[in-house]
Amino acid sequence: MERVPMTPQGYQQLQEELKRLKSEERPRIIRAIEEARDHGDLSENAEYDAAKESQAQLDRRIGEIEDKLARAEVIRPEDTQGDRVVFGARVLITDLNNDRQLSYRLVGEDEADRSQNKISVRSPLARAMIGKVVGDMFVVQTPGGEREYVVDEIHFD
Repeated sequence: MERVPMTPQGYQQLQEELKRLKSEERPRIIRAIEEARDHGDLSENAEYDAAKESQAQLDRRIGEIEDKLARAEVIRPEDTQGDRVVFGARVLITDLNNDRQLSYRLVGEDEADRSQNKISVRSPLARAMIGKVVGDMFVVQTPGGEREYVVDEIHFD
């Protein structure tokens, strides 16, 4: 069984989403199914079909979350030490193509959020950074061509 790396915050977010889906969304959909059923003939009842489809989507999402939580490997960045880029690290890099500094935290897939500078550890940029030390250069292939970066700082906070 493949482990799913995530930060404590990512684990908590999934737990909260699962709780909300089970305690709020599932009852709402069950009520919608019951109301649609009360409208009579189910063979031509679009409301019933839509509610059943919503229920199937919800059940799939609940299953996905339960599976990820069961396979979760919670990694606390502050417990990680060393001089190499690893999961959970906050990394300051310079894009050598335009001399811009960028800061990213390497997180699990469900935690990735570009607006918060959190990138999936499975993204091309993160994969290229893993194992690097301060001063290392690396190249990432992008749709617009190759980008060169250098690792400036690594933090485990």
